[in-house]
Formats: sequence, C-alpha cells, structure tokens
Amino acid sequence: MRKVLAGLGLVVVVLIGVGAWVLHGNPTDRPLAATTGRDPRLVDPEPEKFPTVGIAKPIGWQPGEAPVAAAGLQVNRFAEGLDHPRVMLTLPNGDVLVTETNRPAGQGPGGLTGLVMKLLFRRAGAGGPSPDAIVLLRDADGNGVAEQRFVLRQGQGLASPSGLAWHDGTLFVANHDAVLAFAYKLGDTALAGTPRKLMDLPAAGNHWMRNLQLSPDATKLYVAVGSASNIAERGIKAEEGRAAIWEIDLASGRPRPYAGGLRNPNGMDWNPASGELWTTVNERDMLGGDLVPDYLTNVPIGAQYGWPWFYWKDKQDDRVKEPMPPYLNEYVRKPEFALGAHVAALGLRFATAGNRLGANFGNGAFIARHGSWNRKPASGYDVVFVTFDANGNPRGQPVPVLGGFLTRDGETHGRPTWLAFDRTGALLVTDDTAGIVWRLIDPRAAPAPGVKPVVTGHMPPQRQLNSEAAATFRAAEEEAAADK
Repeated sequence: MRKVLAGLGLVVVVLIGVGAWVLHGNPTDRPLAATTGRDPRLVDPEPEKFPTVGIAKPIGWQPGEAPVAAAGLQVNRFAEGLDHPRVMLTLPNGDVLVTETNRPAGQGPGGLTGLVMKLLFRRAGAGGPSPDAIVLLRDADGNGVAEQRFVLRQGQGLASPSGLAWHDGTLFVANHDAVLAFAYKLGDTALAGTPRKLMDLPAAGNHWMRNLQLSPDATKLYVAVGSASNIAERGIKAEEGRAAIWEIDLASGRPRPYAGGLRNPNGMDWNPASGELWTTVNERDMLGGDLVPDYLTNVPIGAQYGWPWFYWKDKQDDRVKEPMPPYLNEYVRKPEFALGAHVAALGLRFATAGNRLGANFGNGAFIARHGSWNRKPASGYDVVFVTFDANGNPRGQPVPVLGGFLTRDGETHGRPTWLAFDRTGALLVTDDTAGIVWRLIDPRAAPAPGVKPVVTGHMPPQRQLNSEAAATFRAAEEEAAADK
C-alpha cells in the first residue's frame, strides 16, 4: 500500500511540475523589435519539450469600443455580428466577400497532443465548428458601413473555405482540401450551381487555411498550402504537397509546384514596384520566445526557404529527424523581412493606387499579425505597415497601424486576420474572434497615386566576342594570313 501511495505521490509531483512549467513556460526578456526587420537578432535555440502557453483570452468589444488607430487615421465598424470572419475579397463593383470559417472538424493530431490543441483553440476563440459560409457585404451609399448583407452560400460543398479570387465571371474558392471555381456574376446575392474542381489539396493538418492570389494577367492562380506539423514530426510523407505555393495554369488546368520550404504561407500579393509575388509566412515553434521570426518575403519561381531543415537560410534545426534532400543547404533563400517571433502574420496587402491611408503609408505593405499563442509576453495582435523603398525593397521597422487589441490583463478584444481595400480606398480588417470587420481611413487624404514600377534597362546583346581568348584567336588568324 505504501508503494502505491508513494507512486501516486510521485505522479502528483510530476503533474504539478509539468503544470507549473506549462503555466510559467519560457518567458523572453527581449523586445519583439529584436526579431523584426531586415537583420533580426537570431538567438541560440532553446528547444522545448512542452510549448510555452500564453494565450490571450478573447473578450470581444463593447458597444462604442474600437481598436487604436495610428495618428491621422479613423476606425469604424464596417460590419459586425459575423461568425468567425477570415478572408476578404473586394470585387470590382465594390461588394466585399468574406469567408466565415474555422478549422475542419475531426482534423489534427490525436491523443494528448490533440486534446491539448483543442483546449488551446477553444481558449483562443477558435474551437467552434466551421460556419462554412461566404457572405457578401455591400456599402451601397459609400458611407463606410455595409448596410446590406447576404449569405452567398453556406455548406453545399464549402469545407473550411478561406482563399478567394474573382475574374471574368468566375469566383475561385479554396476549401481546406480543394480549389473550386464557381460561375458568379457581379452583383448576384447568391452563389448557386455546382463548382468545377481545379485541384485537390492535402486536407487540413495543423495549418488548414488555403489562400489564393491571381496573377496580374489572370492567367495563373496561386495557392498557399501550410504544413501538417511543426517540423515534420509526423514524417515527411505527411507533408507531400504542403509547406508550398502552387501555381495553376487556368487555360490548361495544370498545377505545378511554384515554391517550397514555406512552413505556413498565408497572405499573398504582388509588389507594385517590382511585379514580384510576396507572401507572409508563419515559422516553427518550440525553440523559445525569440525563435523563429515569422516573415514577409518575395517568392521567385522555384524558391526554397528551407523548412523543416533550415530557417533564416542557414540555421539548421537539429530536431528534424527526416533526411535532408541532397544539396538543400546550397540553395535555401534568406527571407526578406522578419515580422517578429510567433506573431502569426496572416493578411497582406500592398499599398495601391487609390488607397486613402495618407502619405505615411504610401509605399509598402500592410500586414495583419493574428497574435501568438506560445510566447510570453504575447506578440502580434495588431496591424502593421512595412515601408518599402523606391526599388521595391522593405526597410526599417514595422510601423503600427491598428492596435489596442490586447488588454493590460492579458486578454484580447479580438484578433486581426485579413486585409482588403474597399471601394472608397479604406483598409478593411477582419477580426475573427470578435466577428467584426474594421474600416480604417484618413478622411483628409486624397486617393494615393500609387507606386511607380521599377523599370530597368536591359544589357545590349553581345554582337562579337571581346574576350582574351577571342583576341588571341583573331591575332593568330591575322598572323596566318600575313604568312601567306
């Protein structure tokens, strides 16, 4: 009996110890700014057996409350009462589509890990079933409030929908497991009919959102697919087709891998200066509060960013047991700009012509940082602006645009998720846990002229050889001719 009691006592002590660690975690003593910018400070990794848990409990917004906008900007509620709004798309006629969505049911790891994840998601406001809906918001009078709302479609083949794109009578929708194409005419308030499937996608996983971006000429569709795990701990086979951006040729319907090694790519947009595709990426967890910075980067075709074996180009993650592809370390790219460790960067929109956020936000990218769940103190929970130079490169530090989501008590009113510009040039921000779309504008600002594309001259074609070898060859020819 004494042995049994002693054993139970030991179990209790171990559980208390584990609980104390989970509650205390591994707080950081460095500011978030240390892990932002072009050259973040990358500390030594501190591998964790149990993740640091620092979830800010969502408490919503009371009537009259609002986030804090940067100087000169005004914020109001464009729409509220939505059910977990995530991705937005502004159509050419000014209607705004919003996906009401959440992770698919019954997905994710099982056992103790799965149980803990469910508890964490529930506390973070993401534990409910997915509404599986696309909602149309219409501000017909242009006063900054959507006075009309229509459920375009709910269920009927929608399964944790996120990414949206539209062109020439076709609405593209990314479910967690497929890319669909619906016939849709601008102005319609219902999305009827049976969609065409353009591409199957690996279903759910730890990162279930699948986001879309059309090429500027609307001939290609890009699909961002996150990983199924943190560092491929379920085996690399489970990651086939994931941690990547895919390209679908819309004429032929053929998909191909476009870029890889991106643990969880999310927002995508085209840099107006360079014409390059850029994306936000959520990096790996459980290396401490200061690793690894989430990032914003360009994505050239064929680019490889190293996940799961490398981060920030040449930092190898020794926890990864899967064999590394040959010569991977020779072609991994360095991300362009660090957004901070564990900030969960999601929505991305470059400043475009016609926006009315003012001269301070004329050239650069707006980014929604959804907020950490495993960092103490918490990071993210805001919208920031990354300034770009005239050549289309990021510089400086992220500039606050919309904050005040976190309270002094460690709770949060909401979590900024996605970004879009409305037809008046205001910036819209989805707040998924609060069910609100916020609208941000400088009422005194004229529509922005937009960013000038960077135009570079091409090198003239080489008409003749001027190398040392060619000169020697010509001299030999001349000498031979003289001897004749």
